[in-house]
Amino acid sequence: MEISKIGVIGGGSSYTPELIEGIISQASHLQVKEMVLMDIDPRRLEIVGALATRMVNKVGLPTEIALSSSLEQTLEGANFVITQVRVGGIAGRILDEKIPLAYGLIGQETTGPGGFSLALRTIPVVQKIAEELSRRSPDAWLINFTNPSGLITEAVRRSSPIKVVGLCNGPISMRKYVAHLMGLPAKDLYIRTIGLNHLNWADQILGQGENLLSQVIQTISCHPELIDTGYFPFAPDLLQSLQLLPCAYLQYYYNREEKLDELKKATKTRGEEVAELDRRLLLKYADSNLEEKPKELEARGGIWYSEAAIELISSIVNDKGDIHTLNVVNNGAILDLPEDAVVEIPCLVRREAVYPLSVGRLPLAVRGLVQAVKSYEQLTIEAALEGSYSKALQALLAHPLVPSFGLAKQVLDAFLGAQKDYLRQFG
Repeated sequence: MEISKIGVIGGGSSYTPELIEGIISQASHLQVKEMVLMDIDPRRLEIVGALATRMVNKVGLPTEIALSSSLEQTLEGANFVITQVRVGGIAGRILDEKIPLAYGLIGQETTGPGGFSLALRTIPVVQKIAEELSRRSPDAWLINFTNPSGLITEAVRRSSPIKVVGLCNGPISMRKYVAHLMGLPAKDLYIRTIGLNHLNWADQILGQGENLLSQVIQTISCHPELIDTGYFPFAPDLLQSLQLLPCAYLQYYYNREEKLDELKKATKTRGEEVAELDRRLLLKYADSNLEEKPKELEARGGIWYSEAAIELISSIVNDKGDIHTLNVVNNGAILDLPEDAVVEIPCLVRREAVYPLSVGRLPLAVRGLVQAVKSYEQLTIEAALEGSYSKALQALLAHPLVPSFGLAKQVLDAFLGAQKDYLRQFG
């Protein structure tokens, strides 16, 4: 089935070739007439846009790649809009990582104080995009890949009537890794993850006509070397106790002291590593002989992003009625969280809407952590939308990775000083 236009906000991102690869791979099910890449950095946009054009031309795809610096032009007449922006750029991310570390706290892109700072900067920008989309293309879908994905998606839902879902490559990555671990085709596995974006657990792994969760946990437990892979970084005793498979980001909670020590000892933050990788990728993209996504992009962290994003769009357009793990309004799916909260759970995808599948109550072992982080998220949204210093302070204090009022205030003041150009709502 054909759709006329996809707009990509942040089209100059090094992730964009992932999206183009996704459109190419889904060409038998989804034909895209025009893809508009919009970015505020003209040099990046030109380099990435040229590669995107070469990629579709190589396979003879009729998709037109258009470049734009105009938000209005990008949104006008769009069927789908994908947001992949980073307000403050990589430099902002590096500050998000370094400032908490200076106060003895986890410094990470989307988890803890770093994710808080990113959210404060990002919410007003994505809110503006949503408002303009509701005027230009009120029937369009907004697919939010901007981090922290669940939190940003909830902020949009609070302030805009548009159709929006949040997307993360975490769930599809878990399915791929588990399938590889168990020697099974990924397409034959169904993994139910429950919780929030970057704070979820698999409580069902269905394959071969049974729930394989216990077998997966036992396999991981028998291979301690997997702890060092970064995707199963959890002690076997923890997994055996929980009888849940945590997403990789939960290492910042379950292995807090070890991760903090590791981050302090590192010669570079992950953001500094990404900045170098980004420079190398752009140099590679600028090669006029390059006509496909380079393998080096996998190291950037967005592996399988295109598969998740374009398969979702194809499912909506073709009314497939299949299941995707998405960030959507709870609507009672998780009984332990507010109905209007955004959660990350499996959803039935139809053309007219996505429907969260009922989870019931969260296991008691994880319920309190999820509720605490959701309180932090909702306070962060209120702080960003209202420009409220008091609520920003409450939000940081509510986060499980911030242990005291004094530290919360110091970190907040440091962020407001260092990122003041992007936090004008706080005066």
